[in-house]
Amino acid sequence: MRGFLARLFLTAFGLWMADTILDGIYFEGVVALWLAALLLGVVNAFVRPIVVFLTFPLTFVTLGLFLFVVNGAMLLMVSWVMPPFHVEGLGSAILGSLIVGLTAWAANAFIGNRKVEVWSPHAKRDRP
Repeated sequence: MRGFLARLFLTAFGLWMADTILDGIYFEGVVALWLAALLLGVVNAFVRPIVVFLTFPLTFVTLGLFLFVVNGAMLLMVSWVMPPFHVEGLGSAILGSLIVGLTAWAANAFIGNRKVEVWSPHAKRDRP
């Protein structure tokens, strides 16, 4: 649950940064920002893998650059489903998805992947 909330916060922060930096992306309130972050997470979890699979030949030919368009399309899809979140065109969507991705990447690099190892008396041990 904590990981989900952290990802939601990072996505919301990235969307806020995109709103601050770009003129083509804006929200009609804080609630719209959080709902857009949640919806973007759902779209990225369920719709994006299907789109990436279907567009694999084009992605392969463009050496992966088409994934920027796919990410921008996911952001456009969220803005289409959610009217209080506005994205004005594919160019703004691609730049916005790039900002959201870079924000999450930087935060993950800063925070790191901290997995806690729990000791168990039933765990196998390497003993001679």
